[in-house]
Amino acid sequence: QVQLVESGGGLVQAGGSLRLSCAASGSISSINSMAWYRQAPGEQRESVARITWDGSTNYADSVKGRFTISTDNAKNTVNLQMNSLKPEDTAVYYCAGVIRTLSDVRDYWGQGTQVTVLS
Repeated sequence: QVQLVESGGGLVQAGGSLRLSCAASGSISSINSMAWYRQAPGEQRESVARITWDGSTNYADSVKGRFTISTDNAKNTVNLQMNSLKPEDTAVYYCAGVIRTLSDVRDYWGQGTQVTVLS
């Protein structure tokens, strides 16, 4: 059993910054990768950023140059530093991980954290 717990969401002015964190816990054998997704009201969920546990990253075009994904491997944690925030970034942000336990490998999801950017 694995749980992902997210933190760091909030309300900011356009141009401001937030740092999201997501910590995985439970019966973890290894983590293959973790990612951040977001879903704005009335829109489909989209991928924001992804990182493998050896450090390879990719980003959605809409956040390149503004967001940085990173890990703290020892703490089974993924972070998302969000700078130069825009109103279009307003969404519920979810973390996800491809995580191996003793029994299988599968995707796990956090509960989501709200990010609201004011114009």
